[in-house]
Amino acid sequence: QLKLLFCKPYVISTNKIPPKASFSCSCLDPSVSSIHRTTSIQSSQFTNLADPKKQTNKMAEVDSGAPQEIKKYQTYVLNVDPDQDDKATEIKLCNFSRPHMRAFHCSWWSFFVAFFIWFAIAPLLSEIKDTLGLTKQQVWTSSIVGVGGTIFMRFALGPGCDKYGARVLFTVVLCFASIPTALTGVIQNALSLALIRLFIGTAGGTFVMCQYWTSRMFTRSVVGTANALVGGWGNLGGGVTQLVMGSLLFPLFKVFYDQDAEKAWRTVSVVPAVVTFATGVAVYFISDDAPKGNYSEMKKNGTMPEVSAASSFRSGAMNVNTWLLFVQYACCFGVELTMNNAAALYFKDEFGQSTESAAAIASIFGWMNLFARGLGGFASDAFNTRMGMRGRLLIHTVFLACEGALVLIFANTDTLAGAIVVMVFFSLFVQAAEGTSYGIVPYVDPPSTGSIAGIVGAGGNSGAVGFGMGFRQLDYKDAFYVMGCTILGSSILSCFIFIKGHSSLIFGGEDIDANEKEQGLAVPEEDEDAKKDVNEEEHTA
Repeated sequence: QLKLLFCKPYVISTNKIPPKASFSCSCLDPSVSSIHRTTSIQSSQFTNLADPKKQTNKMAEVDSGAPQEIKKYQTYVLNVDPDQDDKATEIKLCNFSRPHMRAFHCSWWSFFVAFFIWFAIAPLLSEIKDTLGLTKQQVWTSSIVGVGGTIFMRFALGPGCDKYGARVLFTVVLCFASIPTALTGVIQNALSLALIRLFIGTAGGTFVMCQYWTSRMFTRSVVGTANALVGGWGNLGGGVTQLVMGSLLFPLFKVFYDQDAEKAWRTVSVVPAVVTFATGVAVYFISDDAPKGNYSEMKKNGTMPEVSAASSFRSGAMNVNTWLLFVQYACCFGVELTMNNAAALYFKDEFGQSTESAAAIASIFGWMNLFARGLGGFASDAFNTRMGMRGRLLIHTVFLACEGALVLIFANTDTLAGAIVVMVFFSLFVQAAEGTSYGIVPYVDPPSTGSIAGIVGAGGNSGAVGFGMGFRQLDYKDAFYVMGCTILGSSILSCFIFIKGHSSLIFGGEDIDANEKEQGLAVPEEDEDAKKDVNEEEHTA
């Protein structure tokens, strides 16, 4: 039995069907639901069906599966799911084809260079402190300002992604942040150091675009892994910048300036600033906002509705799960940001290391992002396959608890070798917990994913501000104690995360079977705006 289902309540008439109306044919026989097929038909085809001479050709075109929708790419290199807006169902790391994998690689690289300039000054802080005669409190104030200023950016960029897409915002933020990075050499006192770091900190907002872009390109079955990989490889910039800036470029520039450390730190940041600006420009021209094209083109073609940034933010902010993840992300990404600022100073002050060697040791924490965050995302997807959302929440809780315990062990480790070993495992669980966090985010409220990603991401910076205040006012051991206990407490919050349609960690609710959903009838939602337009047209007639 076949029945014609109309997306919009239009009268089938050649003079009353709007040009962009679409329809769907689906098999309603339950016995063949597993092999049913839904076919989209544009209104222009119904107009042609009214002409007997064109009827046979047009129906043959529809039955043949010929593309009927206006989109930038009619074929893809990766396998995609048409029911999820042509998102990719697989990840091919060695592939750079547009749109899916090109966006994947542009996403992690853009976030990588953003993270690089965000913390490029961190391994140089001991030199800046000596040159300008700053106190420990003044140095930590600049670090707090550097991560705190990003909180607002992440709140703003979330709904901005829903409206404009990640590509354009990446370009704007990277090009802007490269300017204060290049001006690092003009720092003269504590105030100018804080201001420069405040403006450089806008680069940290790119994390929102990084996570949004892959959520826009990959289906839910692999989005946890995709988000974790691009986030982890991007965060890797925090470790690479410690090594490159502190142990490679800074010594090299000192050679150029006859061992003048001040001239070296005042000029070395120009190098990453140039790379970042070039990246921002390139990303705009070589990538796409979504599988079906750029947002501006999709809106012009009528394949994407206008999105209200305010409405998107309101929807995400009103969901209590968003704020629970906000706190938990403060206790993983916030810890990483704090360690990026503290690690080099800690190993120099507590173990008597030189600037170069302390930077090299500190870089190990960031280098774990090469695989650790991706491991967290992969584990989240794997547990989701076996246990649904309960699996994602379970592994997320375990990683947070292990992270908190290792922070307390790290605080009580008195030997350099022991501290390095513990830091490796400590970093592993920090970044794995970040990966599991964004394995959950796309499920909270899919239409508001950008806003939720921004709010949760801002939690990371908020955590860095809080922990930074602890390191500013307390000695290292007490600050680590506060950090470890806070993380352990945050792991308990997973018990209170309840996502509609999915199981919770402890209490009731079962996940909707994904296969069952995909095999069900694809009944399009009614377009109220189009309905209003048609009713007005009929009234006029």
